[in-house]
Amino acid sequence: MGTILNMSTIISAILYQILTLYEVGNNFYLDTLAKPTLPNGIDFTKGKRRASGRYTNARTILDIIEEELGFTNYTPPYLSPQTTGDVILKGVNYASSGSGIFNSTGSKFGDHICMDEQINNFEKSRQDIVSKIGAAAARKLLRDALYFIAIGANDIMLLSSNVSSSHVENIKYLDNMIFKFKSQLMRVYNLDARKIAVTSAAPLGCIPFERDKFSIDDCVPHVNELAKLYNVRLKILLSELTKHLAGSIFIYMNSYTTLEDVLQNYKSYGFMNADSACCRVYGKHGGKLPCIFYARVCPNRTQYVFWDAYHPTEKANFILVKHALDGSRQYISPINIRQLANS
Repeated sequence: MGTILNMSTIISAILYQILTLYEVGNNFYLDTLAKPTLPNGIDFTKGKRRASGRYTNARTILDIIEEELGFTNYTPPYLSPQTTGDVILKGVNYASSGSGIFNSTGSKFGDHICMDEQINNFEKSRQDIVSKIGAAAARKLLRDALYFIAIGANDIMLLSSNVSSSHVENIKYLDNMIFKFKSQLMRVYNLDARKIAVTSAAPLGCIPFERDKFSIDDCVPHVNELAKLYNVRLKILLSELTKHLAGSIFIYMNSYTTLEDVLQNYKSYGFMNADSACCRVYGKHGGKLPCIFYARVCPNRTQYVFWDAYHPTEKANFILVKHALDGSRQYISPINIRQLANS
C-alpha cells in the first residue's frame, strides 16, 4: 500500500501498494501467509541470508526512485519498532502485501492492512509529527512531501476470477472501486498530502499467475480488459481531483503502457523470458504458487521480466522507474516524478 517518501525536509510519500510492489516488510508483523520471506530479496542483502521484506529479487520501484532522487536511506515499514521518533520525519512505508481498495481484499491470506487502515496509520504518523514539530511546520512538511500510491490490482484480480460475471456486473464493480478510491484519496488530501503519484493497473493478464490460472500461454484478454476499463476511470478521477482540490496535483503513472512495452519488446531490453517467473514452485509459467522458501530461483535473474508469479525483477523495475522519473505523457501525466519533485 503506501509509503511516505521524503524529499529533503519533506516527509514521505504515501505509497499504496499494487501487487505488493511497494511492500518493504510490514507483513512480517502480521499473522498472514503473505510474507516476503527468502528467497525474496535474495540480491538485496548482498549475500547475507536475510529477508528484505520486498517482493522482488532486489530493489523495488520505490527503492530505485528514492535513490534517483538523492535519498540516502530507504523508507522503513510503518510497523517496525524502529519507525519512531525523528525517523518518521524522513518517510514511512505503509504498504501491505495482498491489500486492496476494498477492505476485504486480501483477507484470504490472513491479517492485512487495507487501504482505509493504511490511511489510519498515516493519520497517526501525522499526529506524531504535529506533536514533534508543531502544527505549522508539520503542515509544510506534509504538503511538500511526495506521496506514491499503488493499489487496485488485487481487487481487479479478484473480479477477474469470477468469469461468470456479466459486463454490467464488472462495470458496477469497477465503478464502486473508483467511488471508494475517490473517498480515500480525498481523505489523504485532507491530511495535507498535495503531491500524489498514483499507479495505474498493469497488464495483469500477462503475469505468470494469470497465465497459469487460465492455462494459456498468451496474456489473458479479459483480465487485461478489466485493467484497461479501470485505468480509464482512474485517469479521469485523478484529473478531476487535481482540478477541484486546491493546491493538489495527482499524477497518473501509466504502468499498463510501460510494462506492455517491456513485454512486447523484451528482447530489445535484454531479457530472454517475458512470460515466466524466475522464482517458481510449479506451473508452466511458475504462476501456481508464490515465491516461497522451497522455490527454485533462476541463476540469470537479469534475463527475466518477472521475478515471481506477480512481480517484476529489479531489472524490469529499473525500466519502469526510468519512464516514471523522466518519461513523456505517454507513460506519466501531466508531469513526471522528477518534475513533481522539483515543483
